[in-house]
Amino acid sequence: MPKVSIITVTYNCRELLKNTIDCISDQSYRDIEHIIIDGNSNDGTVEVILSNKNKISYWVSEPDNGIYDAMNKGLKAAKGDYILFLNAGDTFYDVNTLNNIQFTKYPLADIFYGETMMVDQNGNQLGLRRKKLPYDLSWQHFKQGMVVCHQSVFVKREIAPPFDLKYRYAADIEWVLCSLKNSKQVIFTNSIISNFVEGGFSNQNLVKSWIERFIILKVHFGLFQSIISHFSFFIDRLFVIFNIIPLYRKIKL
Repeated sequence: MPKVSIITVTYNCRELLKNTIDCISDQSYRDIEHIIIDGNSNDGTVEVILSNKNKISYWVSEPDNGIYDAMNKGLKAAKGDYILFLNAGDTFYDVNTLNNIQFTKYPLADIFYGETMMVDQNGNQLGLRRKKLPYDLSWQHFKQGMVVCHQSVFVKREIAPPFDLKYRYAADIEWVLCSLKNSKQVIFTNSIISNFVEGGFSNQNLVKSWIERFIILKVHFGLFQSIISHFSFFIDRLFVIFNIIPLYRKIKL
């Protein structure tokens, strides 16, 4: 069974971090390396880390140059066969999430991906992420935007690129896209992998995220496709605002 490196990036999220640490240590899958990169928090985060140090493989608390710089630090520290990012507050769907992934059936797979359950700040389930996942995910699907949440994507460490620090709000889109470009075999787990707390970093900086996403899609797909994609995103957002389409999907796997 492969070793899985779980990287958690956090800054002043003391209570949320405790939930993430507990959910990872509670996994029935045992070959896990948990890495925590803290951005020099001053809210007691370090005390939480120290009180749980027996559950953590590596941690550091120091200033960084933003969330993606912190993620790069996690990538450099990782020793596992596969990488997954679960930031403070994010959790696995259940205690058997990792054991249910067919690592041994697909030993040559570069990427495993699955569904994402959206939850509120109290952990209450809101529904699946609205974008329906393709069963044959490739980088070409990213013409539609972030079709898969990076908290639900396991990437083989040897093909995982560093995050491009010229993007400060949407580098996760480019990271998954480039990982898919580097991959040869991508496996859909047909399962829910992570619980993702609504209102994350990108949502808190929505306009800036959209601008960066436009630039990223233009780089990979050209200007015309980026314009078409973002017009589609805008219409989609209007449909959600006016309750024409639901914000979340009901569970149906």
